[in-house]
Amino acid sequence: MSPGPGATLAYPIVQRTLANGLRVVASPDHGTPTVAVNLWYDVGSRDEQPGRTGFAHLFEHLMFQGSAHVPSGQHIGLLQAAGASVNATTWFDRTNYFETLPTGGLDLALWLEADRLGSLLDTMTQESLDNQREVVKEEKRQRYDNVPYGDVMDRLIRLTFPTDHPYGHTTIGSMDDLNAATLEDVQNFFRAHYLPSNAVLSIVGDVEPEQAFERAEAYFGHLRSAQKPPKTTPVPLPPLAGTERDETAADVPAEAVYLTWRLPARGTRAFDAVDLAFSVLGQGQTSRLHKQLVRGQEIAESSGASALGLIGGTSYGFVYGRARDGIAVEQIEAALVAEVDRLLTAPPTEQELRRAQAQFERHWLHELARVDSRADAFGEYATLHRNPALVNTRIAELNSLTVDDVTEAVGTLFRSDQRATLIYRQEHA
Repeated sequence: MSPGPGATLAYPIVQRTLANGLRVVASPDHGTPTVAVNLWYDVGSRDEQPGRTGFAHLFEHLMFQGSAHVPSGQHIGLLQAAGASVNATTWFDRTNYFETLPTGGLDLALWLEADRLGSLLDTMTQESLDNQREVVKEEKRQRYDNVPYGDVMDRLIRLTFPTDHPYGHTTIGSMDDLNAATLEDVQNFFRAHYLPSNAVLSIVGDVEPEQAFERAEAYFGHLRSAQKPPKTTPVPLPPLAGTERDETAADVPAEAVYLTWRLPARGTRAFDAVDLAFSVLGQGQTSRLHKQLVRGQEIAESSGASALGLIGGTSYGFVYGRARDGIAVEQIEAALVAEVDRLLTAPPTEQELRRAQAQFERHWLHELARVDSRADAFGEYATLHRNPALVNTRIAELNSLTVDDVTEAVGTLFRSDQRATLIYRQEHA
């Protein structure tokens, strides 16, 4: 059953802050004998300094290289032996580490997370730095350099943000910067950002809140206290001028066009409204782009649109189309622009808006049904918006937006003359 357009969810959320500043979020769920442990650190690529890019992502790897009481490479092995799934990710606004395992493994998970937070520097060596630096380079080759459209995010970011903006580079960073990084540089980055006061620990699943807090205190309470690093929020950027363009020839299966926009920061009603417009335009087979370019005119083999919410003043979003054989890329660009312009002359209908809201609701409920995704969502909203309870009101928040709200957002934020353009042409031997 759907919760309904104005309903809120009721996941239990209990919070406590330890003396050293670590925020702990507990949420019991005794449906299965499992527990999810999730640590969000308020550090991402936007916190990197010029000439020192890629450090946030580098630590996603270094944090698995051993600590005072855990030999190199054993962190994952110990958790997997206890039946855990474990991973970590880095983004512009955060780095997170997470594991889900049988309830009996909770102490192990918390001990491992606390040990590397408290003692990674004690065991970090030039050898471990060099090793993980090479791992990152190989990741870049496999995921960015040697796959079709692998550099699309890098190119879109460079078109959308000034080079010196906190969001002006991707999370993978510059390989030149990583090569130039000294052990001291990397240690200083850890000291500045890997602090209890700069983290949120979520414990979700088969454990009562008081038990979760007692364990958090036992394993993390003794770690050094230090002031959370100051954050500066950049002034929101003005819209793009519509003249920014980039073109590349590459070994891609289809010629393609990407259009990108600057959008409001996430957490604002304006971002949510334009996000729904992106959904109407290009998400799913009922979207306007799919119906017009893929099924109607049959000029594109695929199309889509996506808004990526960021908290540092300015987000961004893009639409794209990949041409069918024999179709000029200029025709795809013109068709994309026409559909964006049509949002102004033919605003989203009530039916289109409700469909976009229903898509979000379905995705949100699907994610929250799992304790690991729920723990991640609590960490996300506690870190980025200071309030994990927003997870429970998110559906109602999106469903409160009206056609007029979306139409106004389109008229001011999502015009075709506020875009930058990226074109991929096929490389011919």
